[in-house]
Amino acid sequence: MSLPTAPARGLAAVAALTALAGCARNSIYSQPEARPGKAPSAAATLSVPPGQLPRPGLCRVWFPGRPPGRQPKARPCAEVESGAPAGAWVLYRPSQDRAVVHVRYVDDRRAGVVVWIRVFDASSGAFIRDVKG
Repeated sequence: MSLPTAPARGLAAVAALTALAGCARNSIYSQPEARPGKAPSAAATLSVPPGQLPRPGLCRVWFPGRPPGRQPKARPCAEVESGAPAGAWVLYRPSQDRAVVHVRYVDDRRAGVVVWIRVFDASSGAFIRDVKG
């Protein structure tokens, strides 16, 4: 068995270092790419009973699929929004328009990161519009 020549070993070392540098740049130093928020269906209606909506001026974290009696209580929005768990909704009733509820969809993987906002009729749950952020 013969040993590689000096130029071949040097070329192999350069290739290995280049590969390692490429891996380090992509996996250690680069930030994860933001993935675009997937919009909920426009045909959707709000599946939160009107009696479970927060009072105007308050927010409530809502976990889709969890029974209404097992949902967290409404609190001031400053306490709710930044710590909303991944995959939850933040329900908000504006004081100036009690007829609507704003639903802030929190990213499925990143707590506190709102990826979509929709406005629904508070009494019927009918979709009204998307809010551009």
